[in-house]
Amino acid sequence: MKKLFLGYYNKSVILTYIGAVSAVIGMALSFSGKMKYALICLIVCGVSDLFDGMIARRCKRTDEEKEFGIEIDSLNDMVSFALFPVIISLSMGFNAWYYIAVYSFYVIASITRLGFFNVSTSTESETKFYTGLPVTFASLIVVCMFIIGKITGIGNILIPISIFVTGLLFILKIKIMKPRGIAYIFLGLLAVALLIAVILIGE
Repeated sequence: MKKLFLGYYNKSVILTYIGAVSAVIGMALSFSGKMKYALICLIVCGVSDLFDGMIARRCKRTDEEKEFGIEIDSLNDMVSFALFPVIISLSMGFNAWYYIAVYSFYVIASITRLGFFNVSTSTESETKFYTGLPVTFASLIVVCMFIIGKITGIGNILIPISIFVTGLLFILKIKIMKPRGIAYIFLGLLAVALLIAVILIGE
């Protein structure tokens, strides 16, 4: 396969590609007004990104394969956690000029966070903390705000505000503990809980 196509293909990239496909499907569902299923796709994106690095580290890879994995993970994050939440919010009818301003800030913050992460990967990988909120957490935050908005009836306020605050957290110089061990179990269970909530509360 390597002789026919560009790139490096092994099991370490499977979850990354699953996340990308889920984002595309979710965007299509958003445009069709099927928000419940779009949010389920966003949860899948988050779970895929959460565990792809852990799986990749367990795979035997060359230096080139490692670099390739970092790059496609970052590009996938741009699609799944920068653009996808914006598409969801737009599809829900939040498209006034002030919403567009919030989305613009959010996407710029996402690009900045991902660019910063790429240039600091070698040093951050040696620490127990991330600098700035990882973009993956956008999936959990947006889904949580959707659920709360459905219950309270103020989703038109909560979702755009949460998108702005999340973007701000991307670029603030704050330390975020990297998930390790039991944290993966907790985040996995949280994703399952959100999935159930979306199914029960969604349209």
